[in-house]
Amino acid sequence: MSFLIWLPALAWGFLLLAWGGFWRADQRLEGGETPAEWPAVAAVIPARDEAETISDVVTSLRRTDYPGAFEVFVVDDGSADGTSAEARAAGGKVITAPPLEPGWSGKLAAVRAGVAEVDRTCPEARWILLTDADIRHAPGTLRALVAMGEGRGLAMVSLMARLDMRGLWGGLLIPAFVFFFQKLYPFPWVNRRGHWCAAAAGGCVLIRREALREIGGIEAIRDALIDDCTLAAAVKRAGRAIWLGLADREVVSLRDNRGFQSIWNMVARTAFTQLRHSALLLAGAVAGMGLLYLAPAALVVAGVLLGEVDIVLAGLTASGLMASAYRPTLRHYGRPAWQATFLPVAAAMYLAMTVGSAMRHWRGQGGQWKGRTYP
Repeated sequence: MSFLIWLPALAWGFLLLAWGGFWRADQRLEGGETPAEWPAVAAVIPARDEAETISDVVTSLRRTDYPGAFEVFVVDDGSADGTSAEARAAGGKVITAPPLEPGWSGKLAAVRAGVAEVDRTCPEARWILLTDADIRHAPGTLRALVAMGEGRGLAMVSLMARLDMRGLWGGLLIPAFVFFFQKLYPFPWVNRRGHWCAAAAGGCVLIRREALREIGGIEAIRDALIDDCTLAAAVKRAGRAIWLGLADREVVSLRDNRGFQSIWNMVARTAFTQLRHSALLLAGAVAGMGLLYLAPAALVVAGVLLGEVDIVLAGLTASGLMASAYRPTLRHYGRPAWQATFLPVAAAMYLAMTVGSAMRHWRGQGGQWKGRTYP
């Protein structure tokens, strides 16, 4: 019994000491040496009913201070809200996505169409910037991305956008989301050449065209719902080096996270896919999250009620280690250190979203997004 009560603390100790230093949240975009010649770049933005944000996104890219040739392509994926008109008015080159073929996700079919247009009209482009229709870029972002990619000989450079944290739900759940993502894919491991861990943040991915061709193009991941990490894994398996970091103000998401339902849908769409649609992995995730995030508080309460000091001490130790791990991410987002106290609450909600994702899948409603449902 005495050993069992220390399991949460031991688990956190392992994560802090041996899990890639994920908790430091210290991977930042660093521009490399100025290339002798700035290569041509083309941006591809898949967009489906994004009239509210697409103008800001295209405008931010058109205002880049990138010294080389740069084109912006917006792929309208069946929008019914004036997305194309907004994109054209902002200076983007708009193309229409073809009808969705079986076996493809809508986003990746649109990206394929955009890449094909780049091949046709910008064959000189060495890099392709894959970005979302709700991601705003700072003027110096593209220059820094290319400088890092060229300077370090990378095949892919990706930034996790700074997400909206307004309101109760955004403030509680979004820093925790970033923390969990870093724990799932420790960024230092992602950035280590030859390491098995691979990930990317789909809102901002700069990829070499030759690396994309090497893996078989977008066709190689055509049915992936977690397309960013799937693409990163394919590139790394091909022996190429990749890099992933946290954005400060270089890349900002315009997606409104104030509503609980929007966050729930974002997570529930792919959480069970992340678990490979396995009930066994789901059970493991529930047990692991319970051990790490819920058991420490439960130990403190149980110890107080039972009058057992050692149980209280075990719970407080695990809680302290958990808070220490979370604080660098909170600091990155300008959140107070005391908010670490509420990480178990956020974890419980994300656990519910994951179970909800599995329920959706079992009801045949998994992968719902933008009016489409993917099996």
